[in-house]
Amino acid sequence: MPPAAETVLDEVDGEKGEGANRRGPGSLARALRAPAGAAPLAAALLTTVLLCVATALSRTYPFGPVTRNIVDLGQQYLPFHAYWRALLLGETHGDAFLNWNSGFGSNFLGDIGTYLSSPFDLLVVLFPADRIELALYVVTAAKIAAAGAGAALLLLRLRPGPWPVAAVLGTAYALSGWTLNYGATIPMWLDGLVAFPLLCLVGEWARTGRRPVLGPLVVALAWIANFYTAYMATLGAAVVLAVRLFTAEESATARQRIAGALRAARGVLIGIGLAAPLVVVVFLATRVADPTPVTTFAPAPWTDVLARFLPATASVDSPALFIGTPALALALTLPFNRAVAPRVRAGWTAAVVLVTLSLQWEPTHLLWHAGASPNGIPYRQTFVLCGLLLIAAWFSAAQGVPRPTALLAGGALLGTLAWAARGSVDIDDRTFPAFLASAGLALASALLAREGIRRNATRVLPAGEGVRRNATRVLPAGEGVRRNATRVLSAGEGVRRNATRVLPVLAVVLLVAAQAGETVVTGKRIEEQQRSEVAWSPRIGPWHASAAREVARADGWPRFRTDPGEVPGGNDVLIVGGQGADYYSSLTADVTSSTLSSLGFGHYAKGRHPVTLDNPVTDVLFSIGTRMRSEPTEPVRQDARPRATVTVATTPVPPLVTVRPRGQRAPRPGDSAFVRQELLLGASVYELPPETRRTGRTLTARCPAGSEVWFWAPEYKGSAALAGAAAVDFEGKPPAVRAPMRALGTVPASGEVSIDLLPEAGIRLPRQPVGCLVRARLDSAVRQLTATGATHVRAGGHGVTAELPPGSTGVAVLAAPRISGWRCAAGDAAPEPARAYQGLVAVPLDGRATTVSCSFRPPGLRLGGAVGVAALLALAATAFLHRRSLRSLRARP
Repeated sequence: MPPAAETVLDEVDGEKGEGANRRGPGSLARALRAPAGAAPLAAALLTTVLLCVATALSRTYPFGPVTRNIVDLGQQYLPFHAYWRALLLGETHGDAFLNWNSGFGSNFLGDIGTYLSSPFDLLVVLFPADRIELALYVVTAAKIAAAGAGAALLLLRLRPGPWPVAAVLGTAYALSGWTLNYGATIPMWLDGLVAFPLLCLVGEWARTGRRPVLGPLVVALAWIANFYTAYMATLGAAVVLAVRLFTAEESATARQRIAGALRAARGVLIGIGLAAPLVVVVFLATRVADPTPVTTFAPAPWTDVLARFLPATASVDSPALFIGTPALALALTLPFNRAVAPRVRAGWTAAVVLVTLSLQWEPTHLLWHAGASPNGIPYRQTFVLCGLLLIAAWFSAAQGVPRPTALLAGGALLGTLAWAARGSVDIDDRTFPAFLASAGLALASALLAREGIRRNATRVLPAGEGVRRNATRVLPAGEGVRRNATRVLSAGEGVRRNATRVLPVLAVVLLVAAQAGETVVTGKRIEEQQRSEVAWSPRIGPWHASAAREVARADGWPRFRTDPGEVPGGNDVLIVGGQGADYYSSLTADVTSSTLSSLGFGHYAKGRHPVTLDNPVTDVLFSIGTRMRSEPTEPVRQDARPRATVTVATTPVPPLVTVRPRGQRAPRPGDSAFVRQELLLGASVYELPPETRRTGRTLTARCPAGSEVWFWAPEYKGSAALAGAAAVDFEGKPPAVRAPMRALGTVPASGEVSIDLLPEAGIRLPRQPVGCLVRARLDSAVRQLTATGATHVRAGGHGVTAELPPGSTGVAVLAAPRISGWRCAAGDAAPEPARAYQGLVAVPLDGRATTVSCSFRPPGLRLGGAVGVAALLALAATAFLHRRSLRSLRARP
């Protein structure tokens, strides 16, 4: 072929030399070239816009009145972010080690590492306290946008191509079904979504021997942000690296491939080591956390798995695999796209298939989840498969629109998938309309892009041929040849530019419309379905504000605790203040859960969410001197901020540190909550009926006239009513929900106690469900504990110091669960691990010490710190060796 024609062909194909003919047309890439940062920026902007539009269409806050605080987002993550803001601004009693506001004292560094250690979470300080919901939405949107930008950047690093397509695919990754169905309401998991493309970039750097210091730092940041999903992202990045090593240039030797893998392993180990001070603390806190029931993995039906590739589907029982019909169609063309090298096609196709199968096989399911099948959502690793699918789509589209045969084969595969999924229970009435509309727009986009390539090939080549003929035939004419060539080239250039710019741009517009429209519909439908099917909490509003004002006015810490009582949502104390029992965390210590449950407290989430107990005996035990009680003034709705009347009750209670005699009887397995309260109090304050008779749905017993009737039935669901009094509801539903002990009324003058039960299911009662509290006995116990207890208590961020009456003997008891990490000392003695007094922190006394001090240090902090220092030294050595290697290379001739 003549040189002039070869030049024109090179311009049309977007490549140089004969490799262009082999790899196929690249005019789309040529037409849509832009600066390197255009794709990540466009992906981030498009992602943010689509997320906000979907939120607005579902009328969800902050673009509508309806709450988005479903399940744990409202019960757990929102309160934690509220407390995190307060802690960062110095407005809490505790510090990064200990949270005094939850669970009567909890390991907060573990909670930071689980929920709050992402750099994005620092954004909460930019918002006022009454806009914490907006702050959390911004944090969520920022993480999702960053994931889209990172994915777009990764795609362009894996292979050059048209940046708008990379941006669209990056958005598809960020707003996959996994994000819309899970990640958007579990914000700490989104750090794994961000981490996956970044860790893949680290693998690329290791493969090519670049950035040996930055790579481990990125790994460390990912594991610090959220080590749980970072673990899954690391496994996914290992799959990507393996495929890249397998599909590397044929000139790469086995030694070079092994070296790349070893560099990657070194970077990951150093990075995890740098994160160890936090990761080890979380790991050890997990080991002592309240255990959840063992879950046996059951794979989802394949019909449901296939359905989750389609739009507008939602479920926690099947993997959320939606990435958009255009992106999925491109991924399905890869096995048939002969413009892509066979080894590349085989490698990425195998990776996608094997990872898909790994979701459904229990051994690999356990591998993805670090050896333990999770409760609730069994397919938490799905974002990795979404990322692999989009990488496959990119490799098929980076060099231009796949050829018709590949498009037909991929389309047929897509149609077969949709047909096979038609009977799934996860299909929504919007699924197939959205799917067909998106598929139609995607097809139109592909046809326009192909037409642009065809016009380039048919119009520009004749112009180039004319130039060649003029140059060979009329060469002696000189100036005439130059003018003729200039005119013909100008005409050809105009035609080329017109076809290159207009049609590809229109094709991209249709592609964005297809992907965006389907994503918005999916996001809207998922939000609506979740609100209608799962538990929710109302928006933060006047109720919370009223409770917060009263808590601030009455707070007497550390002289006594203030319990804000029941406020809508969980972890109430983290939003409104106080030092109550409410605490919802995956790291709720088993000691905390079991101790409180044994005393009559209720819980949710299988024990990891203990809730407040409005009981005068436990108020004495935990030094709760002020208690708030709230009464809603209107129904609590999804689309309104609730209001309530908050009342304050103050009663005398012993100090936070009291003194008890040694040798008291330890609780026995069959003891009721009433007996356990008395054992911890050291006094008999209940009259326990020797016999409680049950006739049908009625319980009868005898108690002293004027005493208070308390009903303890942790597994009972229904209502209970003392004769002549209002019914009281109980919500027991083992093992998830345990009903707290509740008061039913006052014993009449006859001493006859008659309780009517109205169960919603079978009646399950403990052996001793009724106890009658005699207030005079409790008042006497309070006076005794106050007289012998601490005369002064000081509390710091993670420690307590108490002054005791001279000559105190027995055991000093701190009213806090004895979780791992407490160390105490009496007088000038050296601190040692705290003792336990029926579940609370205890310090033995010998009669000589007049002070006791206790401090909390999260277990694993020293070990993690040592590992972190070793990793830092390894990183420094890596940097030194890399610099020396570079100097050696530069010194060579």
